[in-house]
Amino acid sequence: MSKLFTPFAAGALSLDHRVVMAPLTRMRSDPGDRPNALMKEYYSQRASRGGLIISEATPIARQGYGYAGAPGIYDDAQIEGWQAITDAVHAKGGRIVMQLWHVGRQSHPDLQPNGEAPVAPSAIAAEGYGYASHGPVPFSMPRALGRDEIPAIIAAFGTGAARARAAGFDGVEIHGANGYLPDQFLQDGTNKRTDEYGGSIQNRARFLLEATEAAIAAFGSDRVGVRLSPSGTYGSMSDSDPQATFGYVAEQLGALDLAYLHVVEPRIKGTELIAQAEPVAVRHLRPLFRGTIIAAGGFDGASAEALLQAGDADAVAFGRAFIANPDLPARLRLRLPLTPYDRTTFYGGDARGYTDYAFHDPIFA
Repeated sequence: MSKLFTPFAAGALSLDHRVVMAPLTRMRSDPGDRPNALMKEYYSQRASRGGLIISEATPIARQGYGYAGAPGIYDDAQIEGWQAITDAVHAKGGRIVMQLWHVGRQSHPDLQPNGEAPVAPSAIAAEGYGYASHGPVPFSMPRALGRDEIPAIIAAFGTGAARARAAGFDGVEIHGANGYLPDQFLQDGTNKRTDEYGGSIQNRARFLLEATEAAIAAFGSDRVGVRLSPSGTYGSMSDSDPQATFGYVAEQLGALDLAYLHVVEPRIKGTELIAQAEPVAVRHLRPLFRGTIIAAGGFDGASAEALLQAGDADAVAFGRAFIANPDLPARLRLRLPLTPYDRTTFYGGDARGYTDYAFHDPIFA
């Protein structure tokens, strides 16, 4: 029997299958970073009974932006649009959590309030590009956050979680992966601070743990997850001892009784799947984290099933396959062919490559 289609629990969330929709930045919000009807259709299409959707990364503050068109959760005016989306997902029997986001140094003054420099734990620039309204812009030199600025950003994770709850979300996920602000604090390649948020692993993990605790205060620990990418290098990320750093974080997060830990596997290099790459991150963290683990990173139905059968994870998140296959759980369950995705339509734009992918059978819609 396929384990991929057996029930499981992620904290307070009781789910009917283990095919999770990964967070996918699509950049199609309205002015004011408000969710819209097109986004509602997109999420509704991908909802399934007893299935879990993790929303696209959603900035908790204007300062946290690196991609124009991403919907926000930093203003009460954004709640109504998100409520329409959560209602649509729930109407199909699905569950949805919001991924809370602050990009930190992965930004540019064109994306920041008043054209200011992006912020980071330390003034170290990242390689890569953000997306302004006029097109790609290289990540610029950030300024180091003052010690007195940090509490307000941590509080914004809690406020974002509270707004997500008001909008009808079933939980939230702290985006602690992919080189964004919590990850920048965590890894010593980007954190050169000498205060209590830098230096030792315990100090560098403080920001992520406090942001998680802020979300827990607003939503409850059994409805909060955290995403980590222990082997990620996007945005010039590095750590001198990732096994120790992420092992410590996994243990500390486990003590918080979270809904789940979401782990990005080192199976993607740039945009391509590394052939025959083994899922090693969850295997290392599994003994250290007490709770549900979701793995992500270039899985297909067969490799997801093998991972679950091995006991290294409890569910698998699919990203690009979900973009082109709104009925992905049904296709995997019935072993139907998958529609290929169009990368040129991933970021920004209209319905093309967003809500116009066909269902294999209308019964799945």
